[in-house]
Amino acid sequence: MKTIKAMSIAAVAALSLMSAASFAQSVTATSLTLDGAEAKIAAQAQQQGQQYKILEASNGNVVHMTAELYK
Repeated sequence: MKTIKAMSIAAVAALSLMSAASFAQSVTATSLTLDGAEAKIAAQAQQQGQQYKILEASNGNVVHMTAELYK
């Protein structure tokens, strides 16, 4: 009986994490500058009525930025 309760609790926890993660959307942008890439991310977030969190940015010949959009 304890095993069934433990498995049920684990399943509920896993499903709640998956449902919370399903609301986030990952977006990317490229530009010649960090400010330009962030402006593109901000525009995408504003268009969808969401906020954003920058996950990574890399700089070579151009800046590549990835962000997560969330409500």
